[in-house]
Amino acid sequence: MPVHLTRIYTRTGDQGQTRLSDNSVANKTDPRVCAYGDVDELNSAIGLLLATHPLSDEIRAALSLVQNELFDVGADLSNPVVADPPMEPLRITAGSIERLEHWCDQFLEGLPDLRSFILPGGSPAAAQLNVCRTIARRAERSAWMAADTYGLTVDGEPEGGMNPLAIRYLNRLSDLLFILGRRANHEAGTSEVLWLPGGERNPSIRGRDTSTPE
Repeated sequence: MPVHLTRIYTRTGDQGQTRLSDNSVANKTDPRVCAYGDVDELNSAIGLLLATHPLSDEIRAALSLVQNELFDVGADLSNPVVADPPMEPLRITAGSIERLEHWCDQFLEGLPDLRSFILPGGSPAAAQLNVCRTIARRAERSAWMAADTYGLTVDGEPEGGMNPLAIRYLNRLSDLLFILGRRANHEAGTSEVLWLPGGERNPSIRGRDTSTPE
């Protein structure tokens, strides 16, 4: 479906409203609009990562495809599910989620087992990948808030307004971004920094009564 953008400003949103993919009007505070807005922010964060950090060809190729699919996710979230639509809408399908799962397995191979949670950081690329991961988590939460408002399709039937596969995609993507952060550190030869719970960070206080100040 070709897209023609001849003018960027339209003035149509100056009253706090916008149009969804089906051309229906929604407030800019609508949870559906917030969800695809968070997806847009995620795409921009990935774009910054690709433009400013060295990455392996394999990671770069995966993220470049993800950027295109995030536009599909945004289009899906902004298009209410209805029975017998006049035109076939752009929807996320199971194949896209399966590809993310395949990449999770592929990029996880050879990484050391985790003994604790990882502090975001290490190499600059890994740090930015963790920023992307947290935005993906927020986008997923926003999409679920939209689903709470409009409902979900059930067994392919338009029982509600949201495609659950689009939300599932964001969940798997956040997993992939976490793994890619680990992979980026591994490829850069940068050690992962593991989370140390309070007692391990301060071994001198273990076994002491800290219920009252000294």
